[in-house]
Amino acid sequence: MFGGFVGSEQNQGSDWGEKLLNTVASNTISHLFTRSDRVDVEVRCNPSSKLLQGSIDSFRMTGSGLVIRREFRTEEMSFETDAVSLDFSSVLKGKISLKQPTQAIATVKLSEVDINRAFSAQLVRQHLENLTLPQLTDLSGGQPVNFTDIKLSLLPHNRIELFANADLGNRKVPVSLSCTLGIAKRRRILFQDVKFEPKDIPEEMQDISETLTEILGEILNGMVDLDRFNLDGVMLRLNRLETQGKMLVFSGYAQIERIPQTG
Repeated sequence: MFGGFVGSEQNQGSDWGEKLLNTVASNTISHLFTRSDRVDVEVRCNPSSKLLQGSIDSFRMTGSGLVIRREFRTEEMSFETDAVSLDFSSVLKGKISLKQPTQAIATVKLSEVDINRAFSAQLVRQHLENLTLPQLTDLSGGQPVNFTDIKLSLLPHNRIELFANADLGNRKVPVSLSCTLGIAKRRRILFQDVKFEPKDIPEEMQDISETLTEILGEILNGMVDLDRFNLDGVMLRLNRLETQGKMLVFSGYAQIERIPQTG
């Protein structure tokens, strides 16, 4: 669905070049996502004649229900670029090619439901299944270990609670922790101050559960790295994150070397 800025009355008086760029930009952005509920695109260019020289003031996208790489859904996403210099001849061919890199500020909202669904994605599961770390196989009698049934709850002040089961091959041990979310080097999500939460763990399992909690915390800390999610030609970086009710909100920026053609 493409509405909002693209179909606004302000654009009715734009010349054919600006209308063409709006159409090409909308098509390009939509192809970055597996599916979407809404995508609105606005190209700002005043006067519009600058477009013929490949100069636009900014480019803005807002969207909701955007699914990235078939498995990662975002509740909302928006970004707005600095001034952009592009090759207008590429627009005539239905593409957008930048003459020089640009930056964009970005905001992403993830719902608690979508975060929990992401724990089932293959890109995430590969860090949680068939684990053969020495400290784990010592507990499982040499069998690979799987962390399953992960449920994360968002709390105020950037805190979370997380519950999971550790499948040790011959038995399952519940694991429960709380921690604070943070950012490292603007690209990694940190699970800081991991604390074992024994209240829902059977007393006879608490010792091994506490050990497994520490190991799971270490795994989580090495798992979420934005460089694994970068689109071709786009580098993502985070400035801050914040829990807002049942939403986790990220703000940051993107360094755009070229416009990717697919997600």
